[in-house]
Amino acid sequence: MTGRRLRILIAKVGLDGHDVGARVVARGLLDAGMEVIYTGLRRTPEQIVRAAIEEDVDWIGISLLSGAHRVLVPRIRELLDESDAGDIGILVGGIIPQEDVAELESAGVARVFLSGTSISEIVAFLQTQSADLKNA
Repeated sequence: MTGRRLRILIAKVGLDGHDVGARVVARGLLDAGMEVIYTGLRRTPEQIVRAAIEEDVDWIGISLLSGAHRVLVPRIRELLDESDAGDIGILVGGIIPQEDVAELESAGVARVFLSGTSISEIVAFLQTQSADLKNA
């Protein structure tokens, strides 16, 4: 990741058709100097992983409101690992019950941002993670 801006793929997976939050986050990341690729609505885990690899992203940000996070997010992690792209980090945001956060983290999610999280908190997390990787 050194020498280039962070690249983040913002994805709406499954049948969820609400993307206002994803667009707000994408705009905030752009304003913070990151490169953002937005996949659009109703993508499959396979489409998201393919796009992430093709776009050479550092992170996938998944926005979910549908309640299918316990199935779809682990599938994305599995597909990344199978594609030798396990170094791509996963962030999840949206309507996620607090009791599901630990399960998502166990499935390989770096961080779950619950509804109402500020853009500055997401940006700070990504910048800190990037700095940690550069210094490792």
